[in-house]
Amino acid sequence: MNWFEDDEFWREFFPVMFPEERFAAASGQVEQILKLTGVQSGAVLDLCCGPGRHSQEFAQRGFAITGVDKSEFLLQQAKARSTAQVEWVRQDMRDFRRERAFDLACNLFTSFGYFESEDDNLQVLRNVHASLKPGGVFVLELLGKERLARIWKDSIVTDYPDGTTWVQRPQVRDEWCRVENEWLLIKGVSARRYSFKHWIYSARELKDLLRFSGFAKVDVFGDLGGSPYGLDALRLIAVARRVSP
Repeated sequence: MNWFEDDEFWREFFPVMFPEERFAAASGQVEQILKLTGVQSGAVLDLCCGPGRHSQEFAQRGFAITGVDKSEFLLQQAKARSTAQVEWVRQDMRDFRRERAFDLACNLFTSFGYFESEDDNLQVLRNVHASLKPGGVFVLELLGKERLARIWKDSIVTDYPDGTTWVQRPQVRDEWCRVENEWLLIKGVSARRYSFKHWIYSARELKDLLRFSGFAKVDVFGDLGGSPYGLDALRLIAVARRVSP
């Protein structure tokens, strides 16, 4: 079983990955996405929606929203918090494809690049392209390679008020194409360990991958507010548009 299919992983890390302040931030992030893309209405795909932070915000603004995730646990969390009409779909992002159905698609919170094969990652992008209506927009948000190299630490330790400690130990692999992460979650005398790899992309690499997937126009930014992607960029935001009929 892949780590992202393991609901025990999501159950263990949910409190540290999705604190309440992260839910509270979703409203402002959705507002920024709408300004950045110019989308004002229609159907939205939230790919790897997790506990539905952004899906709910889109739905409350009147969008027809489809939230897709592989994890049954995360979808249960999304449904439990649901206050608006959302179509929740449990499916692998490599398989979800709905021809010309969406005006906007989003993949947020570094939820891309976790498959062993780069061909699988490419398949995801081709599925998104096919699922957008002509003129539709795709927003992909992740931690860029340039930022990662600039702030690199061999270990990151975070302590929480309840006594939980989260230890992250990344290592560069495959000539800076991927990062291997070891995560330890320590609670009292017990500890859980998980290890996984993910592909990392520079702005140029991500633009090329999106273009190869069929997107003819791709712009990159340093945050959802539309700041330039420069030395001070905190995130790598790609805004890709389907212009083909």
